[in-house]
Amino acid sequence: MFDSVLVANRGEIACRIIRSARELGLRTIAVYSDADAGAAHTRMADEAVRLGPAPAAESYLDVDRVLAAARETDAGAVHPGYGFLSESAEFAHAVEAAGRVFVGPAPRHLEEFGDKHTARKAAAAAGLPMVAGSETLPDADAAVVAAARIGYPVILKSTSGGGGIGLLPCADETALRAAFDQVSRMARTHFGGGGVFVERFVSRARHVEVQVFGDGHGKVVTLGDRDCSLQRRNQKVVEEAPAPDLPEDLRAELHRTARELCAGVSYRSAGTVEFVYDVERGEASFLEVNTRLQVEHPVTEAITGVDLVAWMLRLARGEDVLADVPPQGPDRTGHAVEARVYAEDPAHDFRPSSGLLTRVEFPSDVRVDGWVETGQRVTSDYDPMLAKVIVRGDDRTDALDRLGRALARVRVDGVQTNLGALRALADHPRVRAVEHTTATCGTVGDPEPRIEVERGGTLTTVQDFPGRTGYWQVGVPPSGAMDDLSLRLGNRALGNPEGAPGLECTMEGPALRFTHATTVCVTGAPADVTVDGVPSASWAPVEVPAGAVLDVGPARGPGMRTYVLVRGGLDVPAYLGSTSTFTAGEYGGHAGRALRPGDVLRAAPVPADAAEPAPVPERDRPDFDDPARSRSTEGGEGAHWDIEVSEGPHAAPEFLTREGLADFYATDWRVHPQSARNGVRLSGPKQSWARADGGQAGLHPSNVHDTAYSIGAVNLSGDTPVLLGPDGPSLGGFVCPVTVVTGARWKVGQLRPGDTVRFHPVTEAAAEKMHATPTAAPLLRVTGSDGDDGVLARIPAGEGTPEVTYRRSGHDNLLVEYGPMVLDLGSRMRVHALMAALDRHAPAGIVDTTPGVRSLHLHIDPDVLPLRTLLDLLQEIEAELPPTSRLRVPSRTLRLPMSYDDPSIHEAIARYATGVRDDAPWNPDNIEFIRRINGLDHVDRVR
Repeated sequence: MFDSVLVANRGEIACRIIRSARELGLRTIAVYSDADAGAAHTRMADEAVRLGPAPAAESYLDVDRVLAAARETDAGAVHPGYGFLSESAEFAHAVEAAGRVFVGPAPRHLEEFGDKHTARKAAAAAGLPMVAGSETLPDADAAVVAAARIGYPVILKSTSGGGGIGLLPCADETALRAAFDQVSRMARTHFGGGGVFVERFVSRARHVEVQVFGDGHGKVVTLGDRDCSLQRRNQKVVEEAPAPDLPEDLRAELHRTARELCAGVSYRSAGTVEFVYDVERGEASFLEVNTRLQVEHPVTEAITGVDLVAWMLRLARGEDVLADVPPQGPDRTGHAVEARVYAEDPAHDFRPSSGLLTRVEFPSDVRVDGWVETGQRVTSDYDPMLAKVIVRGDDRTDALDRLGRALARVRVDGVQTNLGALRALADHPRVRAVEHTTATCGTVGDPEPRIEVERGGTLTTVQDFPGRTGYWQVGVPPSGAMDDLSLRLGNRALGNPEGAPGLECTMEGPALRFTHATTVCVTGAPADVTVDGVPSASWAPVEVPAGAVLDVGPARGPGMRTYVLVRGGLDVPAYLGSTSTFTAGEYGGHAGRALRPGDVLRAAPVPADAAEPAPVPERDRPDFDDPARSRSTEGGEGAHWDIEVSEGPHAAPEFLTREGLADFYATDWRVHPQSARNGVRLSGPKQSWARADGGQAGLHPSNVHDTAYSIGAVNLSGDTPVLLGPDGPSLGGFVCPVTVVTGARWKVGQLRPGDTVRFHPVTEAAAEKMHATPTAAPLLRVTGSDGDDGVLARIPAGEGTPEVTYRRSGHDNLLVEYGPMVLDLGSRMRVHALMAALDRHAPAGIVDTTPGVRSLHLHIDPDVLPLRTLLDLLQEIEAELPPTSRLRVPSRTLRLPMSYDDPSIHEAIARYATGVRDDAPWNPDNIEFIRRINGLDHVDRVR
């Protein structure tokens, strides 16, 4: 007897064993490699033990490490699952030698049946039908002699292992010689050794197997049979029970001989006797004995009602689980089918796929044995199986119908899967007619429409509009299209919602192969676009024929970003309400990253009421051909851009001098190479500051207390302007004297290194017109600013209340500041009180509400809540707030560990020095910086 079991495996089988063990009241111990840290089985178990690095040889296949885990946790038993060490007699002996129970066959059974060659001898002696084969072969020459006797084609096999590994069909001597070393190597790599032999290869074969269970004392029962013919690379994909269209006399014979074979050696626990059914000859031949639980065991459980894992555990505890079970096993009802979901591409020879799973959805009304979940990372270290979908029906047709409906509701995004092939197989005519063989699966591929990435381009990501809004206060940037105008116009041209997800391509676009005819539209910067090498128009819908390649070449300039939109939009999962990719956070879009060759995208269905595609009218297109843009710029060949801005939130004369702001507008700022989606860095003259320093906010006059930023704000990091992009920081401590208005923000996404930029102040009224009609910019930029220095209003300080300043940041953002620039807890409490009051009023049109040290930043949708309407509401709320001394706000105490000198801090500083600026006063050591500005004599005093 034992009260705890260690599961020496991973993935769905580890989860399965843990569930059954817990139902029996057993304490469970999981083991894991570094690649599986935090995986589902480690969380389900009562305890989890790290084995080692990701490679199986250093973790799951390391007998000493597994036994050490069992010893450390005082596990009474070890269940090996399947794969890895499950059929290792050496492991079983070691477990028993360590005084623990091996939940599986006896070591001698693993030795006799685990070697396919000795298993053939035992089967022949027991009278099982045999296919012509050889002895164990010492080398390729011996294999050639044996094959000549048997007759080609033959199949070369490793004597060890299972799961289709170590099997290679050979049509002639040349193929046989080439395969010999490969099969030998696979045997050593996956199973630690084993010989090689050949058998006659049955070209039109079905794979039939019989489930057995023995008590170890001579009694063996059969629990029906299964058909596992749908395979790829000799590995099963779809299994069913019972095996269809098997002659009943043959079925009975296979059951009887399987029982007798196993009873003859007093077989213990679960096992499977496998046969090859020659469709043309109508004959079945012994294949092998699998001395373990099979991957496909759930279909047997579904028709018998038996929990095979529980039977294994109960038998290992000493129970007589077969006491009342007849030799032919329990009654079987209905028909069951199992489909294995793999991370692989069936359209490209089942190439394995790895990456971050951005969406995992399984139906809740069928059995799913799986281990993956949204956010899980699939590595290339192990078998690519993600889950098994198991259904039971009244008969075979009903079961296949149910499987098809279940698979239609499965979603796995972020890696390529075989779901398209599985759905096709569930309704395949040959499968339905039981005319399938082990070769059928290889003819199916992936029949569902797909967009294959043949070239990813420099930086091609999925983006939408308006991006991931509502999370600015917790530091999640919106992302979204950097030139949202081009993306929205392309979607309109295709009849899509204007914010539908598409591809944003930086510098060089992708090459995409469409398996089905698809309508696309390419917008953005000028670029050469071809369909199968034939030039194609931008800004207009284009039909890409089935099998054709859409190639988007380098952006020629002016501009650097192109957009590829497809009719219906891209079918990618939303993360926090948006499909946009944030590569720094590794979330959104396709696997949280830029596209790579081999990725597969899908187009979403086109709604029945979608508008018909039509070209983007010339008058609506961004003006990439503005003559002023192509004028030569001093010291470079880049384009010139005039960008419209609103003054504020921190302009002249409080932060910059009026002369300094005038110089800022008169400067042709050059785009720095260190620019990206988080911010476009500009080079030019130093600023003329109205202050000597930032006071309590910092040493440099650009410093302010941390405040939230607006997308499109020109952030003065020291004397360096940075145009904040959609992946930029949510808040910081630097002045932003101007903000690009919404109608001109598309230009920020098109700036490329070497271009020059001149900023032009415009009025609120002009900004609103540009918001509605971005192409009106040249007519409106001559209007100048509103003359209010970006300050919309001020409320003087009163008795117990601080001064309130309302600052403009574009016409879609407003910044509320309390009191002078000093650290004051009362000001922060007032910010909180204002947030709470806004929550109560809940005006429509507020997108983000983000507090700072002494400020509240409000991002609005100006089409729903105009800036001035919000200003009036804020002033009304302020009049209702009590004096600061009478404010009551909820509070809590947090106790956090502090790390002054963590390695991640040094990494962050190094990235900042490389990507932003290397002359900041806190570089290269923030501890030294704190020491210096506080006048301390040694860094130890900082700590």
